[in-house]
Amino acid sequence: MAKITRVELQMINLVPKVKRVDAIQSFVSQETPFVTLHDSDGAVGTGYSYTIGTGGPSIMALLERTLAPALIGQDPDRIEGIWRDLLFRTHATAVGAITSLALAAIDTALWDLKCKKAGLPLWKAAGGARERIPLYTTEGGWLHLETQALVSDAVEMQGRGFRGSKIKIGCEHISQDAARLEAVRAAVGDSYEIMTDGNQGFTLSEAIRRARVLEENGIGWFEEPMPADDVNAHVELSRRTSVPIAVGESMYSASQFKDYLQLGAASIVQVDVARIGGITPWLKVAHLAEAFNVMVCPHFLMELHLPLVCAVQNAKWLEYIPQLDSVTAETMQIKDGFAVPSDEPGLGINWDEDAIADKSLMFVAIDGAT
Repeated sequence: MAKITRVELQMINLVPKVKRVDAIQSFVSQETPFVTLHDSDGAVGTGYSYTIGTGGPSIMALLERTLAPALIGQDPDRIEGIWRDLLFRTHATAVGAITSLALAAIDTALWDLKCKKAGLPLWKAAGGARERIPLYTTEGGWLHLETQALVSDAVEMQGRGFRGSKIKIGCEHISQDAARLEAVRAAVGDSYEIMTDGNQGFTLSEAIRRARVLEENGIGWFEEPMPADDVNAHVELSRRTSVPIAVGESMYSASQFKDYLQLGAASIVQVDVARIGGITPWLKVAHLAEAFNVMVCPHFLMELHLPLVCAVQNAKWLEYIPQLDSVTAETMQIKDGFAVPSDEPGLGINWDEDAIADKSLMFVAIDGAT
């Protein structure tokens, strides 16, 4: 039986290629922690996580001082047991973003290691439900962009075979959001899906008001209309509009999703593999949503979410926001607007180790002698 013998930790900062602004923030950096696991058979698995903006050093500190040392000597095949043990080692800081993001970096590395040793790509090892997934783009829909830029991007992506675009909303007045959405709808027609994202920027009354504009434009969903911890407000909004309500990127446990699903507060689950704590809990949330006949459309991390949405039955979309191009040897495969998962064993991400090393801001190694 193989044992984990060495854990390597490093962090890089990935600066977005384009300006990204939504209703509450400007996305100027992506601090990205990496975990690389070595076992006694000589196998290696790599996982990662992320923060939008700051917080990466806090994740690295939790990994270095608490979580990574506990991995030495563990059987890497016991992914569920390791995840649960590490969660309870950090019970004083769970449930929360830093703990979940740290757990995710380890959990994804464990899955990468297991899949490589089994000779299976993640999308098959986790379920193998489909061989491709349609894409929608967010990269051309940021709040600071002028209306014509939104239109041009949507038309271009439609021409490339994409099935939808997401537009950030939250302009000072409802009429501004309405004008932007109407212009895009007029350009792409009725069959192209338009999603919207409020990034938790509205009160309940304003969300109800803006939902009427979304209904008039045939919008596919209203994402994060209000703060994620206000479940009752989402229940009320869901009762007041025909537009599907999408939530999940700001939730950090399966139980939080359970509350939304039981109360009928959302009809689209956007569980984020990093913010939920890894692949292990991501799959649980996806299957939980399936039991409620709710679809999964995950947030961000398209390269890592691609095999996961292809593993489960109830996924409909993958969000297109490129972020790993500068540290991978090849980009995600896209054919006619569909993303196609890699058949290579592991997560399906071909890392450029030299590029990662060049961008590394810190590196720590922990082994059996540490």
